[in-house]
Amino acid sequence: MSFDLEGLRALVERHGTIGRIVIAAHQGSAPRETGTSMLVWATGQSGTIGGGALEFEAVAALRARLSKGGAEVARIPLGPSLGQCCGGAVTLVTEVLDASAMPEGDAFARRVEGDGEMPLKVSRALADARNGNMSSELIFDGGWLVEPLSQARVPLWIYGAGHVGRALIDVLCPLPDFEITWVDTGLERFPESVPAGVRILPATNPAEAVALASKDAFHLVLTYSHALDLELCHRLISHGFAEAGLIGSDTKWARFRRRLAALGHSDAQISRIRCPIGQKELGKHPQAIALGTAAALLSVLRASNTEARATGGYATG
Repeated sequence: MSFDLEGLRALVERHGTIGRIVIAAHQGSAPRETGTSMLVWATGQSGTIGGGALEFEAVAALRARLSKGGAEVARIPLGPSLGQCCGGAVTLVTEVLDASAMPEGDAFARRVEGDGEMPLKVSRALADARNGNMSSELIFDGGWLVEPLSQARVPLWIYGAGHVGRALIDVLCPLPDFEITWVDTGLERFPESVPAGVRILPATNPAEAVALASKDAFHLVLTYSHALDLELCHRLISHGFAEAGLIGSDTKWARFRRRLAALGHSDAQISRIRCPIGQKELGKHPQAIALGTAAALLSVLRASNTEARATGGYATG
């Protein structure tokens, strides 16, 4: 996970002094993984490190010292100290940040404990960051904490602002994994309030927007028109993509397969589009479709990133 610099800047501008909690390490069973973070200010908070009592106590302690500043490190066994069933342990770094302490560059490195010099592991990570090769994972070593300031988010294009499209936006928007572009035929098709970070793209013919997407993008096709859905699938196969999904029944997909074949696409090309999307056992309610689809997207993304780490590269599909 990376440091959410954009979110921090927005909150500092609004509230002045902001506290941040990050899980710098975890052992055994823990409510969230290393790198998970949240932001805290006098009257609110954003994000979660999970754990119920763990988060409650960490937030209360940080809020009490917002005016003092500085950083603290706490190593917390979840069972003995908090009465939780996880059985593991976490190391929390809490720090206070304001406009004078905004990080810059490609990585944020700072000493959060002790007075030791920068460890070799941290200096190497900073060198990698300058060369554009830093891992997306946090490093906590010798009292120093370093986090990447940028995260490669997967471009996700959603075509259709109907009930399922809106449900997908609600489910996917809070996740840090995707950079979402939302496409439909006109501004009136979108809700009055669109979540921050979602780019809306009104297009008389949404199929023409496919050419604007990178070839490593994910796509979800769920418009109000079967004819438009078919054209989008045709354009996507012709353009190239990492992952693509189409809302519809088995009958609709069988019909689309025949029509796409008639347009000159091979069976292998057509089979790369997933249809139906979601999980049938969850039902057809828009939120149920959105949950099943989001779970499938995350599974694909996690699998590709695991493969990338094993091969020393990065994959999106």
